[in-house]
Amino acid sequence: MKRITKYTSMLLLGATLVGCATSAITGRKYLKLVDSQTINNQAALAYKDFLSKNSSKVETGSAAATQVKRVGNRIAAATNEYLRQIGAADKFNFNWEFNLIESDQVNAWCMPGGKVAVYTGILPVAKNDAGLATVMGHEIAHAIEEHSVSQVSNAMAAQLGAQLLNAAGTISNSRYTGIFNQIYGIGYQVGSLKFSRNDELAADKAGLILMAMAGYNPEEAVSFWERMAQGKKGSTPEWLSTHPSDARRISQLQAMVPEAMKYYKKQ
Repeated sequence: MKRITKYTSMLLLGATLVGCATSAITGRKYLKLVDSQTINNQAALAYKDFLSKNSSKVETGSAAATQVKRVGNRIAAATNEYLRQIGAADKFNFNWEFNLIESDQVNAWCMPGGKVAVYTGILPVAKNDAGLATVMGHEIAHAIEEHSVSQVSNAMAAQLGAQLLNAAGTISNSRYTGIFNQIYGIGYQVGSLKFSRNDELAADKAGLILMAMAGYNPEEAVSFWERMAQGKKGSTPEWLSTHPSDARRISQLQAMVPEAMKYYKKQ
């Protein structure tokens, strides 16, 4: 038993060393045992299925739907430019898509590969283009920082044993699909992925940079999160939540704004 445990530990260590990656914007280290394009492909299929099942709720032609696409495309262009500047453009193959979904949920999400959904319930809180850019910049940052890839990789590593022998790239697509669907809650609620508090704060930082490069004042992000905090009927204690507390998030954003302002070019 000890010999098996030692061998498994060696496999884990080897997979970690081989699969260690660095995020594009914040420079955080993360485990990467799965090809990004494979995850993007799974996300594209899930997104297409989500739109098909919610076709009656996909809003098109309205001022709000136009706003979502306008703001989204500006942030996408800024993201592509940022990646080009740091020499990482060839590492991302995003096929951007932005849709507004009729729902009371105060929510938005971006799946790997640039598949974005914004719910109408968040628009009154966003209030304007800069507020919406805060939301979309944050969600797009999760994808650029590859937080989903990291979670899938961590789930793969957690399975231990012989599966790790193939973790570097020979595991079947069905294996990737199963883990991806499990993490993303496919079949229940697409976009329900819960990131860690550190991932959330990293997305806040990266999101500020992206919205600033797109021509939106990053100072507006603080105002947005203040509105979010005011609109909540109650607040889950931070230690019970995957998200940072409102007070902590706002405080950290205020500290991040000066750095993000260096990227801000008013349009």
